[in-house]
Amino acid sequence: MSGTSEGPAPAADLDRVAVTESDAYASPRTEQLTTRTEPSAYHSVFTAAPLAMAVVDREGMVVSANSGFGRLIDSPPDALVGRFAADLVDLASDARTWHSYREVLRGREARLRCTRRLKHADGQSVWVEVTVSPLAAPDEGVLMSVTDISAHRELQGRLRHLQMHDPVTRLPNRTLFFERLTAALEAESYEESGTGRIGLCYLDLDGFKAINDTLGHRVGDRLLAAVAERLTRCADEAGYARASAPLVARLGGDEFALLVEDSTGTDQLAELAESVLEAIQSPFDLSGRRLSVSASIGVVERRAAGTTPTALMQAADTTLYWAKADGKSRWTLFDPERNAHRMTRQALASTLRPAIERGEFMLEYQPLVGMEDGRLHGVEALVRWNHPQFGLLTPNRFIALAEEDGSIVPLGRWVLATACRQARRWQLDHPDEQPLFVSVNVAVRQVWDSDLVADVAKILAETGLAPHLLQLELTESAVMGSAGRPLQVLQALSDMGVGIAIDDFGTGYSNLAYLSRLPVSVLKLDGSFVRGFQYESDQEGTVPPNPADEVVVEAMIQLAHRLGLTVTAECVETSAQATRLRRIGCDTGQGWLYSRPVSPDRISALRDPLREPGERVAGNS
Repeated sequence: MSGTSEGPAPAADLDRVAVTESDAYASPRTEQLTTRTEPSAYHSVFTAAPLAMAVVDREGMVVSANSGFGRLIDSPPDALVGRFAADLVDLASDARTWHSYREVLRGREARLRCTRRLKHADGQSVWVEVTVSPLAAPDEGVLMSVTDISAHRELQGRLRHLQMHDPVTRLPNRTLFFERLTAALEAESYEESGTGRIGLCYLDLDGFKAINDTLGHRVGDRLLAAVAERLTRCADEAGYARASAPLVARLGGDEFALLVEDSTGTDQLAELAESVLEAIQSPFDLSGRRLSVSASIGVVERRAAGTTPTALMQAADTTLYWAKADGKSRWTLFDPERNAHRMTRQALASTLRPAIERGEFMLEYQPLVGMEDGRLHGVEALVRWNHPQFGLLTPNRFIALAEEDGSIVPLGRWVLATACRQARRWQLDHPDEQPLFVSVNVAVRQVWDSDLVADVAKILAETGLAPHLLQLELTESAVMGSAGRPLQVLQALSDMGVGIAIDDFGTGYSNLAYLSRLPVSVLKLDGSFVRGFQYESDQEGTVPPNPADEVVVEAMIQLAHRLGLTVTAECVETSAQATRLRRIGCDTGQGWLYSRPVSPDRISALRDPLREPGERVAGNS
């Protein structure tokens, strides 16, 4: 009779308990033990008690055992006398229990209670609770009682199974999944054996909500159960000829996970994800209904060392989001660079409003040059974020974030005030020269979420800048088709004397007929039209210009002039572009040919007319 656990019995550490079993039988001490007698009343109770009991001396050997103990140990009681009790109930299988047992034998601890699984010779196992406590007289040793708790353990097992499994799919639930995941990421789980890597396929069903809402939760549950069967089959196939199959779990709703312990690399996870997609895409036949769903899967595979359950699940959740954003019905592998960009975006979004209050933003100005006279007529104000962690950021890194969370309103108000103040300062510094106008970009949310007319009027009054020296730029998609409040705002600003420009014209609605009903004074041609003018056709090895581009641009310029509008060309980078634009009547140019965006103090150097486009550019480098 022995326990299921193996290990060296540290009996050598115990005085006199280190005697071997054969030595015990041969010693006179054994004879004394077998002939020891107990009071008759005590002996009667001890013998008749249904509880399995044995008296053990201070050396750890059985003095006497009742019939209940014999039945539980599967041995005649008399045959147990003189044997080491610790061997009978497997107390030496772990160091902590063995130490406590020795302390009870020596009288240093009052009681030991532990649970053991004992295996009989016929292969049957029984769970027992072992209690060891001193007898009344110190020299009488200890009483060992053993209780069969197999039924209780079986009930506990059933309750745990119910607690750890999903009732709909019968898969492991979220609790059991995280228990397994946590265990797999413990160092002892992967340092001694295995690949030291872990993989996870985290998925949810595309279109499940529509089925659940239209056909009811009963059909939805049956569909989830059918999906679970297919996922389990995929896991079993993936685990064929491997140490173990992936764990399939339902994490809640229509979310499932397949955990791959000892992953062999991303190829294994990719193969598993492909098989899952293929399995789920096949239609489901449920009681005469033919239902179709697909899945989006986030795949993460990495070294187990240094990974936590939280970090792994966050990566999987992020990757699942990417799979859905990329079009659903696909799997996507976790990309650290893409995740870093997402984290940076979140960091920027969380610090936008405080950055405005801390004064982390600044303006640069890009010249707007007359195509005929080469003179600087105005500038466009371009906001920059001097971020303490990420350095100088251009608008494409944060404007969309500002529009999403509404911080574009205070930011836009600051840009407007700063640009108007700077334009007025240039005017005062150069009283004998034609004043420069300043062009400021306005987001459509500023029109809806703030009193833009009142803001502009207040800022012009505070700075002393004339209204005609301020131009507001709105994107074509924001202006075209405007009605109600946006149109009223634009009209009020125009009536005030402020110029209105449509930015990036030609990329949106391009409804030229609608322009006659809008208070717009300037069209800014998108740079995509100007790039077709880029190449010199008379230079060897260059690509000739596209005649169609020139025809389209010329037609837009002529129509704009007939509507009383001026035209500014963006992204002018070469002399050839400037020459052709000037020839077809473009009014103003903006681009690196004249200058990159520069600080306010460098604008003054650009006020003299250019002899030839591109010949002298103070801020060009």
